[in-house]
Amino acid sequence: MYNHDNRIVLTLDAGGTNMVFSAIQGNVEIVEPYCLPAYPDDLQKCLDTLIDGFTHIRNLLPKAPVAISFAFPGPADYKNGIIHDLPNFPSFRGGVPLGPFLREHFQIPVFINNDGNLFAYGEALAGALPALNERLKKMGYNKEYRNLIGVTFGTGFGSGVVIDNRLLTGDNDCGGDVWVFRNKLYPDKIAEESVSRRAITRVYNEYAAVVDETLTPNDIFRIAEGEIPGDRQAAVRSFAQLGEVAGDVIAHLLTVVDGIIVIGGGIIGAAKYIMPALIGELRSSLSTFSGDNLSRLQMEVVDAQDEDSLKQATTNYNPHKKTFIMTTSLGTSTAISLGAYAYALHQLAD
Repeated sequence: MYNHDNRIVLTLDAGGTNMVFSAIQGNVEIVEPYCLPAYPDDLQKCLDTLIDGFTHIRNLLPKAPVAISFAFPGPADYKNGIIHDLPNFPSFRGGVPLGPFLREHFQIPVFINNDGNLFAYGEALAGALPALNERLKKMGYNKEYRNLIGVTFGTGFGSGVVIDNRLLTGDNDCGGDVWVFRNKLYPDKIAEESVSRRAITRVYNEYAAVVDETLTPNDIFRIAEGEIPGDRQAAVRSFAQLGEVAGDVIAHLLTVVDGIIVIGGGIIGAAKYIMPALIGELRSSLSTFSGDNLSRLQMEVVDAQDEDSLKQATTNYNPHKKTFIMTTSLGTSTAISLGAYAYALHQLAD
């Protein structure tokens, strides 16, 4: 979808350290990305950066853009473009009408959403979903999937849901959010306490019996790989625990959405240690008071990146329902940008 659309949309990858500006046409980035410091502690400098960055990109374009569209951290009233109190953007405390500000300056529509939603939308329209359907078609599997759950593991636990090419935003911009689901291992805590960068560090410290808050998930991954000193077993277990809790949340979401799952985010680089526990949770069973054991999900979960599993799922007779899970092949940032592009064009058509 939108592969042959000639309209141009200005996009932004907004982080607490840097802001990276770009533009997309026909699902392709058409300019060299432009990076500027974010100035999260100074509202005026931050707003000036946004004006400077989008102006720089606009001046490189062969024709005028039709919209600005990008992901920005929440909490926010995304429909109205108002950003509320952000931990990593302290200057936004009290609420900032970011969308109206940019719309007034550039005189074009501005669309803002969270990264989990736009990641899912990008994967559904231009990434994992169409790619999987094409693979299945070539393998002679007579079924087309239409729904997708997108999940990101990073600073927090991001997510989004796309149903039949439509992004689930909900009445309050909370559709598909999973970070506040109940934590399987700590029922009085939110799931994000076990599915985030801080969780990897906390759990490693607990299992390794150390106190080192400077350790990053990348450090802990390198410990697991044996590249740097540390407790390898604790490192592996810290990623596995993230996978277990995330798998429990995704299982709940799957019972409602019934779609394929694609996972991205910075921590997914440790997929070899996360995915076995996550898929194991999805394939687990629950029991009844009468002693019956039932599969956790009504559908069989197939690892789409395991060619043998994929071939077996599509060639052997199997009466069970199936869904597929995979990590992003587009890359998280690219998927978010494509999602922002598609979201803008979809909104313009409504």
